[in-house]
Amino acid sequence: MTGYVEPTRPAPRIVHLGLGAFHRAHQVWFTQRGDPSWRIAAFPGRSARLARVLGAQDCRYTLVERGPDGDAFHPMTALVAAYGADRQTELDQLVASPAVKVVTLTITEAGYLLGPDSGIGSANPMLQQEIMALRNGDHPRTAPGRLLKALAARREAGGGPLAIVSCDNVRANGARMGAVLRELACAVDWDLTAWLADNASFVDTVADRITPATTEDDIRLVAAATGHHDRAPVVTEPFAEWVLAGEFPSGRPEWERAGAVVVDDIRPFERRKLRLLNGAHLLLALAGQKRGHHTVAGAMSDPVLVRFVEDYWSTAAKGLPEAGPYQHRLRARFTNTRIRHSLTQIATDAETKLRERIVPLVTELRAGGGDPHPALRVVAAWLSASEIAADSPRACAALDRLAPGWGTNRPLRRALQRAVTDLVQLGDHRSPSKSTEGGIR
Repeated sequence: MTGYVEPTRPAPRIVHLGLGAFHRAHQVWFTQRGDPSWRIAAFPGRSARLARVLGAQDCRYTLVERGPDGDAFHPMTALVAAYGADRQTELDQLVASPAVKVVTLTITEAGYLLGPDSGIGSANPMLQQEIMALRNGDHPRTAPGRLLKALAARREAGGGPLAIVSCDNVRANGARMGAVLRELACAVDWDLTAWLADNASFVDTVADRITPATTEDDIRLVAAATGHHDRAPVVTEPFAEWVLAGEFPSGRPEWERAGAVVVDDIRPFERRKLRLLNGAHLLLALAGQKRGHHTVAGAMSDPVLVRFVEDYWSTAAKGLPEAGPYQHRLRARFTNTRIRHSLTQIATDAETKLRERIVPLVTELRAGGGDPHPALRVVAAWLSASEIAADSPRACAALDRLAPGWGTNRPLRRALQRAVTDLVQLGDHRSPSKSTEGGIR
């Protein structure tokens, strides 16, 4: 797969790493609505399958906004090229082009190569492997390594400054990507470090839009509604949020026209999303599957889990901007039975997500004299889902992976045991009715 750009369509001005459903429901949607003159070329994280499917249909696809009362179908045309993950040469050429002004990323939390303390992972084995690959002239395998190689090509070509925009559920995501790239550059090409300082701006963002995996039923529905056989539609909720903080030295689309917000300080918005939305999602995913649920809407039909979520929100919402209205919107979004947001999907890589969403909250609550109990239920649910007994040596090791020192912290372990008892008293299974688990009709 070498990508496809129709000759009559404008050349890409944005390059994206992490081609997937969320990118196509979020950044592509904001770009198309904000400024249609900006077009996007995208690369997946690993597989080339989606790039092949999109390439076969000229990178056009249908976005389905699925509200409680019906579906709206939108033809998407801002994505003009899709390449396989192994196409480093094409990535280098695109990023080197002065026509490209912005690079965006949706590479998941794990893609930032963080360490066990959620800091820059100097000891992360993948980071060390990338350093060796770049030194030896081999193709890098991670998003930071691939991007650094492409940025080196931009330096050599005199492509000029650009903005790198991170869109993952990671605190200070832009700053962290910048730190990872600088660490790689320091180990591989010292002169590139200086070039990054002068030419690369790292933008922090909060990106939010619930986007479940596309099903065969969705594909058939789009064909029936539009008359087009689209093998790569995206189904998403009507709600979309994008908050950005940072500089764009070579310009950007007018994303504000689609509802994006540019702020000076991303941190309040970041904490609000990670704690209220993502933290509650993780609680529902880890505890809900034990109760026999499969989707967020299904779990939100369970009064006991709803109580857990409300308890969690009452603790996590303190000090956050407009927390009450935000929670009200979340209740409506979580209970939209027509969005089948899989609990299994949310629970993927739970350990990394806990470090980002729950560990900082628990640490803050304990330091300030607050009650961390509702937040520790998420940790207890993770141990239970991992089949780790809370009073076992395995639990000590698991807790230390989340946050160094937690495994031997007796007051925290006692508080965690109380949260474990709550979950045990729930019982393990429930047989939800089909109506509570959501659907597409």
